[in-house]
Amino acid sequence: MPETTKVNRNWMFWLALFVLFCISVYVLRSVLLPFVAGIVLGYLLDPFATRFEKWGMNRTMATFLVLLLVVIFLIPALLLLIGIIDEQLGKFITAVPQYITSLIKKIEPVIYELQERFPNLQAEKIKEYLRSNMSNGLKLTGNVFKGIISGGFALFNLISLLLITPVVTFYMLRDWDKFIAKVDSLLPRNSKRSVREQARQIDKTLAGFIRGQLSVCILLGTYYSLGLYFVGLDLGILVGFLAGLISFIPYVGSIFGFVVSIAIAFAQFDTMMPILKVVLVFITGQFIEGNFLTPKLVGDNVGLHPVWVMFALLAGGVLLGFLGLMIAVPVAAVIGVLLRHAIDNYKKSSLYLDD
Repeated sequence: MPETTKVNRNWMFWLALFVLFCISVYVLRSVLLPFVAGIVLGYLLDPFATRFEKWGMNRTMATFLVLLLVVIFLIPALLLLIGIIDEQLGKFITAVPQYITSLIKKIEPVIYELQERFPNLQAEKIKEYLRSNMSNGLKLTGNVFKGIISGGFALFNLISLLLITPVVTFYMLRDWDKFIAKVDSLLPRNSKRSVREQARQIDKTLAGFIRGQLSVCILLGTYYSLGLYFVGLDLGILVGFLAGLISFIPYVGSIFGFVVSIAIAFAQFDTMMPILKVVLVFITGQFIEGNFLTPKLVGDNVGLHPVWVMFALLAGGVLLGFLGLMIAVPVAAVIGVLLRHAIDNYKKSSLYLDD
């Protein structure tokens, strides 16, 4: 069989397999979430189980110990965080009318100045309009967050996530090395070396971005939450936690946290000093992230451009909802590595070198 025909058949086979995989994921998207969550958790926790193995434990005992430590440390931390956030939301919703009055007083000079320039403007109607709409908006926002805290975690207690995900995580973590060996045995013999190299690059990218960026998000969210809490900002813990959580998208987390925190601080405080402290929290946070956390935990060789990450998250969310958000970054990492490999091969091919 001619070599060109053989190559074309290989490409057609892998393309058909890829298309079939994409169709399967789309069709089964409603039931895949707990399984994908279990696989992701297994991947994230694998280094810890491997470390315990090196200390002399068998894989099953190492897996059990890792999951036990996660439960011991994570569950109390989540319960404490939920309790604090719920308390802050209650206080925030109660204080909304006071915030509205404070904001109206602060912007009154601007309204009256506009009335002097535009006599047809009615200052009292403008203030009443702002008071009504801002009050409704802030109350709605607070109630939405409160509903997420109470109802969102009721959703978390659904059987699929509560029962299936831990089971999948246990088996994936216990059998991770066996799973990798099985996949390795199925690789095409002629392409095994190349595929292994691409797999190592993908693992390096995922480890650098997901494991590293997750650590950055947790540390940065903790810093923002504590910083805003000690400043005395209402909803400081919630806003700081969310700012850290979405900081894996460069600048988005810090900008979101800064804008929301300044808006709340402007309504809450009557002096400039607390507002300046809020600004200082975010300036310091950005300095720590840019100079210490990201270089040490993520590194410079991840190879995922911020625009590519944002596009992957948007596309994943539109196509597959929350499942798409969960797998967007891993898929983006895989595509990025494969594209770089394809470009390298293209530059070595006659199509590129032919004059």
